[in-house]
Amino acid sequence: MDNPILLHFVSLTIFTLMFALGVNHSFEELISLWRQPGLLLRSLIAVIFLVPLAAVFLLWVLNLPPAAATGLAVLAAAPGAPLTYKRSQMAGGDPTYTASLQLTLALLAVVITPAILALFSSLFELVIGGVALFQVARQVAQVTFLPVMIGLSLQQFAPRLAEVVRQPARRLADILFIVLLLMLVLLLSLAPQFRAMLQVGWLPLLAILLMAAFALIIGHLLGGPDRGRRSALATACLARNIGLALFLAELCNYGQQFIPTILAYMICGGLLGVPYALWSKRQL
Repeated sequence: MDNPILLHFVSLTIFTLMFALGVNHSFEELISLWRQPGLLLRSLIAVIFLVPLAAVFLLWVLNLPPAAATGLAVLAAAPGAPLTYKRSQMAGGDPTYTASLQLTLALLAVVITPAILALFSSLFELVIGGVALFQVARQVAQVTFLPVMIGLSLQQFAPRLAEVVRQPARRLADILFIVLLLMLVLLLSLAPQFRAMLQVGWLPLLAILLMAAFALIIGHLLGGPDRGRRSALATACLARNIGLALFLAELCNYGQQFIPTILAYMICGGLLGVPYALWSKRQL
């Protein structure tokens, strides 16, 4: 993950995805979930309570090495992944609900991430210390809120320009997302050092697969009767914020020890998410 070209491309892809989200949704749509307290509460319970609780259960039962345990703890503490909207779209998720939930989770991550990490640190032996609210807020603001606010501002102050760039921004985001997936596949196929980073051991790998499966099940069961929201919530539970998790690893002296767990979850979560997305879209 030290390749500057790949890192810049990931940043460009996420920025474009978030800008497309901001320019294609009104402010009222982005806060629509806040007007449905029952659905909001159920969604938050699934993503920021039950998924971390599943991680606590796995760490307690499997007695993982500290590095692997830290990786799962960081992932459990990092909701609101920027790629949630695109992955939910692939599963036929409700776009307005997904956009509102994603931004809500990103906003809450400023408080939730340090709190969940503090809880895990009190229960298990981890190789990461406390995280300041400001550090999380800065990363979330740069990655998520800045491009979304640019898109919303364009709608407010230059509506004609917003109308012109709306569709091209969405198409560009789709293209960059597909290219990013292809780049990851090529890395797995051609870069031995990248494959070596994913060798976390069979027990941590089992924990990663179980956590991803639990996340999908939790979101699916709590998504309610609406199939679009159900698939969107399952995707939101599964798609932890890998960028935020890697950022937290950079802040830690021992971050290199649990980066393999984070990357392995990214791959395993993607592999589990594809059949669920195909099945969910067929249901719709």
